[in-house]
Amino acid sequence: MSDVIKGRLDRGARWAIVGLCANLVLAGGKMVAGVVGRSYALIADGIESCLDVFGSLVVMSGLRLAAVPPDADHPYGHGKAEPLAAAVVAIALLGAAVGLAAMSVREILEPHHAPAAFTLGVLISVVVVKEVLFRLIRNVGQDIGSRAVEADAWHHRSDAITSVAAFVGISVALVGGEGYEAADDWAALLACVVIGSNGARLLRPALAEIMDAAPPDHVVAAIRDAAAGVGGVDALDKCRVRKTGLNYYVDLHVRVDGAITVLEGHRIAHRVKDAVRANHPEVADVLVHVEPQADATGRSVGLGG
Repeated sequence: MSDVIKGRLDRGARWAIVGLCANLVLAGGKMVAGVVGRSYALIADGIESCLDVFGSLVVMSGLRLAAVPPDADHPYGHGKAEPLAAAVVAIALLGAAVGLAAMSVREILEPHHAPAAFTLGVLISVVVVKEVLFRLIRNVGQDIGSRAVEADAWHHRSDAITSVAAFVGISVALVGGEGYEAADDWAALLACVVIGSNGARLLRPALAEIMDAAPPDHVVAAIRDAAAGVGGVDALDKCRVRKTGLNYYVDLHVRVDGAITVLEGHRIAHRVKDAVRANHPEVADVLVHVEPQADATGRSVGLGG
């Protein structure tokens, strides 16, 4: 594993720890305030933060495992642990949405007191902290190309959304007075829809990566350009790229003069590999298949007949 990839994995793990610590503090604060202030939306928000703690632990573990070098049982490394961690976090979001929705419906059907006014101040603080964490961690995830870190960031955004919904619901309950006590429960129910949609949105690319889906076109185009610029390469045929964690693995078919020696063809293949990896440090390995260039009739040059 290159130092660049290792540095990215370490950076992602550090931010997962930051998120973990923030979630522990906020989860405890929200649940205590929710119980004292009689706000079910705030209690539900605290439960969602507890799930965020779980998500941060999963992301951190996934990044640590992805950094383990290849071994006899895993010759391509352990990079799949990273998108697997992202998928687990996304599924946890979906599960949280369903669970919180069920509890919100139950509270709507059961009469209860209106929340205390001080819970609004707690929610404002939570929204500010969570939105800042979301923006910082999302930028890190996009910068290092980690699905898991991005999923962890969206967990923070989902927490901020539930807090905004709880703030609106509690405000309606306090202003509306008698008959509006369940407004914060309705707000929590609405937030569940947003949380569930975020979970589904994050799960799709994580599963695609696990299934070795092709990366974005610009990634493949950049790799093809690096290979095509190597001296001795007449043309490119196939170029297959798959992402494993933060690394890419490339299969290339290059066409060369059919009259050159096997040794020269071997040297060209190595130059192609070196050029691709030099231009793209995230590429862990390049498998180059050398083919003879065809003439105008379609015959391979240098092979005779």
